Amino acid sequence: MIDINLIRTNKELVKENIKKKFQEHKLELVDEVEKLDKEVRALKVEGDNLRASRNTLSAQIGALMKEKKIEEANKIKEQVKQNNDRISEIEKLVATLDEKIRNIMLTIPNIIDESVPIGKDDSENVEIQRYGEPNVPAFDIPYHADILDKFSSLDKDSAGRTSGNGFYYLMGDGARLVSAMISYARDFMIDKGFTYCIPPFMIRGDVVNGVMSFAEMDAMMYKIEGEDLYLIGTSEHSMIGKFKGQIINEKSLPITMTSYSPCFRKEVGAHGIEERGIYRVHQFEKQEMVVLCKPEESMEWYNKMWAFSVELFRSLNIPVRTLECCSGDLADLKVKSCDIEAWSPRQQKYFEVCSCSTLGDAQARRLAIRAKGENGTYYLHTLNNTVLASTRALIALLENNLQEDGSVLVPKPLQMYMGGKTVLKPTK
Repeated sequence: MIDINLIRTNKELVKENIKKKFQEHKLELVDEVEKLDKEVRALKVEGDNLRASRNTLSAQIGALMKEKKIEEANKIKEQVKQNNDRISEIEKLVATLDEKIRNIMLTIPNIIDESVPIGKDDSENVEIQRYGEPNVPAFDIPYHADILDKFSSLDKDSAGRTSGNGFYYLMGDGARLVSAMISYARDFMIDKGFTYCIPPFMIRGDVVNGVMSFAEMDAMMYKIEGEDLYLIGTSEHSMIGKFKGQIINEKSLPITMTSYSPCFRKEVGAHGIEERGIYRVHQFEKQEMVVLCKPEESMEWYNKMWAFSVELFRSLNIPVRTLECCSGDLADLKVKSCDIEAWSPRQQKYFEVCSCSTLGDAQARRLAIRAKGENGTYYLHTLNNTVLASTRALIALLENNLQEDGSVLVPKPLQMYMGGKTVLKPTK
């Protein structure tokens, strides 16, 4: 949510930003907010004037009563009553209009960074840099579900009977490999100075509205029937929500956290749920990184965070590239975002495994998260990035470490979490 002062002082900037995001249908909302805001401010001025008048009249009533001028005092009392009635009416009107303004403001996109490339959708995202040489082996790489099947590690048929399409059972070495990667990702971030956290896996509606747009919520979140609770799609949601309504001492900044959670997603949209594999599913595990910092430090942390992901995946023998998200591919709250994509030897192309974003003060404004320093209070900037998402990281690891005989090399950082195993051998 942007600062309403931006609409008051530079609404053309807000409109130009909307155009850059190809959301022209929202242009009229800027004018509507401006109009409603003027009404609110006029009503507040009227209310302040009435309160000042009431105070003056109340003093006159006291003086008249002392002089026993009862009739004159009663006339003024009537005027005070009229003032009070109008003040009450104004307060109700202001509350209604404020709520209407807030609801509209929640749909107006955040101001994107000047460096963001302009484009309509993810097809116009821009490659920044590649890390590691993409490997194309001399032998064919099977589909990841078939690799897992050779290890007796994936059962989607049973999950279909218990839970439906989009769920899975991971077993044996496949399940152990996922646990190893999550543990390694956790320790990797702890070594970077981040505080480890396991957050609530359900959050209330006001927190959901604070961390994401309505469109994202409808496409992603599962709601618990009959309760004001949602299953989290990523632990960033509950990690940012942890600070809702708080004023944080500036001396404690930056706050850097790495959190583990299962993630639940409806995955509504054009991509759909994968029938055989685990690339796009309703449930997976994730290690996340979250930062709350001073506004002037957010871009520095943004660059640190995506670099951590690159370093982690390269340590697992997985070539990656960074991709700058264009304006039309940015969610409404995001200021700037990049994807980290892993190389797929089977498809001979890259696919997304991480997403790093800075959201400016948008989430902090929605959730009233502020810092207090020598110069007063201000809204913090929030950032998030995937350290490792279990299913996609597993696919990337299997494809890039598969050997011609069907075995899979265990990257050195994972061996201590795999009981010392250096290679996994198929059971079929």
